[in-house]
Amino acid sequence: MSIETWWPKLPPATRDWLIANNGSAVPVAVREQIERIGGPARSDTWWVPEDDSAGVRLPDAAVDWVEQIANEEAPGTG
Repeated sequence: MSIETWWPKLPPATRDWLIANNGSAVPVAVREQIERIGGPARSDTWWVPEDDSAGVRLPDAAVDWVEQIANEEAPGTG
């Protein structure tokens, strides 16, 4: 499932956190919320592992997508 599909299913506070911390390691609680609504599982190669293997980050394309959302641009246009 692509980010465009599961993003609207996230609670607003989680979307706000992902926007405010775009590109940062994703906490377990946030990743689990994403997984529960049908987003990629922790084991999915979609996630980018952190260097210390303790966490994961969104892939670059998803970071760009979230940035467009934060800037109130239509994703894929900027």
